[in-house]
Amino acid sequence: MSAPVKGDGPEPLRKRGIAVPFAGHRAGAVAAAVAALGVVFGDIGTSPLYALKTVFLLDGGAVRPVQEDVYGVVSLIFWSITIIVSIKYVGILMRADNDGEGGVMALAALAQRLYASKASRAGALVIIGIVGVSLFYGDSIITPAISVLSAVEGLNVTTPAITHLIIPIAAVILVALFAVQRFGTGRVGVLFGPVMVLWFVVLAVAGLAMVIQHPEVLLGLLPTYAIAFIIAHPAISFIALGAVVLVITGAEALYADMGHFGPSPIRRAWFFLVFPALTLNYLGQAALILQNPAATVNPFFLLIPEWGRLPVVILATVATVIASQAVISGAFSLSRQAVRLGLLPPLTIKHTSKREGGQIYLPAINFLLFIAVIAVTLAFGSSARLSTAYGISVTGALVVDTLLLLFVARPLWHWAPWKIVLAAVCFGGLELAFLAGNLFKIIDGGWVPLLIAAAVIIVMTTWRRGRQLVQNDRRKMEGSLAKFIEDMRQKDLPRVAGIAIFPHPNKDTTPLALRANVKHNHVLHEHVIIVSIVTAPVPHVTTSDAFVYDELGYSDDGIEHLTIRFGFSDEPNIPRALRAACRAGTLPLDAGAFAHASYFISRGALRTTRTKTMFPWRRSLFVALAHNAADPAARFGLPTSRTVTMGSDVEI
Repeated sequence: MSAPVKGDGPEPLRKRGIAVPFAGHRAGAVAAAVAALGVVFGDIGTSPLYALKTVFLLDGGAVRPVQEDVYGVVSLIFWSITIIVSIKYVGILMRADNDGEGGVMALAALAQRLYASKASRAGALVIIGIVGVSLFYGDSIITPAISVLSAVEGLNVTTPAITHLIIPIAAVILVALFAVQRFGTGRVGVLFGPVMVLWFVVLAVAGLAMVIQHPEVLLGLLPTYAIAFIIAHPAISFIALGAVVLVITGAEALYADMGHFGPSPIRRAWFFLVFPALTLNYLGQAALILQNPAATVNPFFLLIPEWGRLPVVILATVATVIASQAVISGAFSLSRQAVRLGLLPPLTIKHTSKREGGQIYLPAINFLLFIAVIAVTLAFGSSARLSTAYGISVTGALVVDTLLLLFVARPLWHWAPWKIVLAAVCFGGLELAFLAGNLFKIIDGGWVPLLIAAAVIIVMTTWRRGRQLVQNDRRKMEGSLAKFIEDMRQKDLPRVAGIAIFPHPNKDTTPLALRANVKHNHVLHEHVIIVSIVTAPVPHVTTSDAFVYDELGYSDDGIEHLTIRFGFSDEPNIPRALRAACRAGTLPLDAGAFAHASYFISRGALRTTRTKTMFPWRRSLFVALAHNAADPAARFGLPTSRTVTMGSDVEI
């Protein structure tokens, strides 16, 4: 267990696996902001590659490259970023941390904890969280594809002769990206920040050069142009909203990565570099379109002087790889949290750093993401076509975050009702407009993220329901632990030297492995420790709150129970936790005694029945998920040479 990660010092950065030079000095604040640039802003920072281009290509050019439309679109872009990112996420949501962590999963857990006394509302919040998680997976699939494609498509401008190689080049980059995941990002993480600093400087300089030539484009920042555009062209502005939302893709990353960096470095990086650079670049693209309407085909790369386009293509490709890396790492972290909260089956989790717990690799998630990303890349073939599928997952995630924000605002900050209504209107109203503007894209590709979200929701709800049914059946087979202990005292079974540890979810029933061991071997170990793992709805649990010891009624029978609380971002390593409990004085044994302890896993084969507790197809899905779940020994860090699996059939 580790202490909660809070603040903006170097420790949250080291947890992420990012080196922090000058830690402990005044320059540490700058280093923290630079490191945050390398992870947090990759997605939103690469939006200028395709966002404005998509607006003017929508519906055969419904938005025209004339002053009225260009100023209206720029105004919509600027105020969307201001309201959603600067105010909602950076200003408000980053204050709603769950023990220092952010993101939809942490926000849902926080809301559930705040409404723990209201079971029906807490259950509804879990479902809302599942929807948010499912939409994030859709984002995790589309982001690498659209980001890499949009960067490589710069070759259309620099070297049109090799345009036919864009898809193969993008595919090779994506294959390499997923292939290196197993090695972790710690070694290259320190390079991400400086590269993204260079990227945002290029964005700002390229945009500023055009703004200086056409300073009148600054009028586009006035909100009156957005309002006039909507009033004059309601149908066209509705269509435009479906593409304008692309400028705030990755907004949730600001919140999700708060636990890794703390809020202050993210705020500094956003307001001092990212927000100004994005604003200048969008203004520059707008000025270029007014000067040369034909530039709508690719305003980002045409904004760059001809001599610098190829280097910028290379830089853009690197930036999109960083953006993709960030969202893939986020999918790994989110999947681990979902496993901890019982929404996904146990997955194999490999730690790619010996020092940094945040550096993880999930082979199954990596493989599924890779297959899905390559599939959508080949199926859509261009960033313009992919943009039709992108908006729904982004806007859906924004709406989920706002909904959870409205739930937590009153109990967390004691907001007055009028503040909640104002937030619902300002944030929810704008995001629902974005969502509505993307609904017309369902036929043209918007069904892809919806299909992904539906699949994830089915998997999570099926696993959650099936797990409850299996636990109910197991409780009947396990029987009372108190009665089992009384029976053992009366039988006076032989005791063998050593320690036997039985991982088990509670102290009310008897582990199946313990019953099987007594039934077949007719012995008990000198020390029997039943260990229950509890995943707390917080990211990290301190040592002082991690352990609860129970003698189970008798101090002389050697049968004891230990509850170990892990946060959903902690690694559930049982041997390490047992030694920590001994050193803390909670467990009355010597920590060195566990060097030769034996571990017994209760794991029964699932046997399907004809009961109506689940639809047959969901029952089959649950069994398939269970059969492919990670080995409990690996999941709990148990030594394979001293671990035995025992039990009996379990019905579902």
